[in-house]
Amino acid sequence: MTVPPAPDADAVFGAPRASGAQHRIARGGAEAVVAALAGALRTYRVDGVDLTEPYGPDMAPPAGNGIQMSPWPNRVAGGRWELDGAVQQLDVTEPSRGHASHGLLRNTHFTAESVAEDAVTLRGEIHPQHGWPFRLTHRVAYALDDAGALTVTMSLENHADAEAPVAFGAHPFLRIGDVPSAELTLQVPAREWIRTGEDLIPVETLPVDGGPQDFRSGRPVGAQGLDVGLTGLEADDDGLHRARLLAPDGRSVTLWSDPAFTVTHVFVTDRLPGRDVAVAVEPLTAPADALNSGTGLHRLAPGATLTARWGLVPDLAPAAPAAAPKEDAA
Repeated sequence: MTVPPAPDADAVFGAPRASGAQHRIARGGAEAVVAALAGALRTYRVDGVDLTEPYGPDMAPPAGNGIQMSPWPNRVAGGRWELDGAVQQLDVTEPSRGHASHGLLRNTHFTAESVAEDAVTLRGEIHPQHGWPFRLTHRVAYALDDAGALTVTMSLENHADAEAPVAFGAHPFLRIGDVPSAELTLQVPAREWIRTGEDLIPVETLPVDGGPQDFRSGRPVGAQGLDVGLTGLEADDDGLHRARLLAPDGRSVTLWSDPAFTVTHVFVTDRLPGRDVAVAVEPLTAPADALNSGTGLHRLAPGATLTARWGLVPDLAPAAPAAAPKEDAA
């Protein structure tokens, strides 16, 4: 049953918090906390094991940890794009490279539309602003099931009287308890990778062909930085893409995404506080600079809504030890 949110949801953790209202959901041994700032997944753990990188409520999401990215994910080169022949100039939010980064919701406080014990739906409003003439509503719903799996449903509704070019994505950092991320193995069923320039803007799409961007059979996360979009995703029989992060003891967490998410972006960094290495596995409906390239963009008609789902599935049963070889009978 849907329950209206408390008038002051901050009161759950004490008010006010830097990341806004805190919404805790739980079911069985699983729990998640969603922060109002950027609609971000702040924690997700099962049976006490963290499966995303947690951060405190009194800080902005570090390195984009867990945020919603909309109405575009990743970057827009120089913050500039064209709409019907007219140049649009977005605010530059990545000064080091001069780009507009991760959409328009990173500093937005999302409002709770519905809160239940095991699910919450939040709404973020996108208003016309520098370089963006459209009025949109972005919703995100987080829900836990009996197995501890988390399903995330994202939607974007166009309130403008003109067609809006849009895309979205999410920025979860995954982990498996206290295992150092460098020791984890990542599998992504992607046939292609997106080569970028030094400014991280796409140049061309190439086959992975067994190179360092080929995660199909699994590759160690390692300690070296990585910031790459993987595409040409191979779907399972149910139509879903699945990326998997595995610990040496066999425990794993799987990130699945539906066909609307055409890119799985892998970001390995040392910039997450408290972790030598952290790995983000990001489901995106379009790659970087889609407002200029048009790749993966959805042309959202007035009154129309784009909806897509992704989720996290835990498997915390350690692999059984290999049986010892039998000795030959004397």
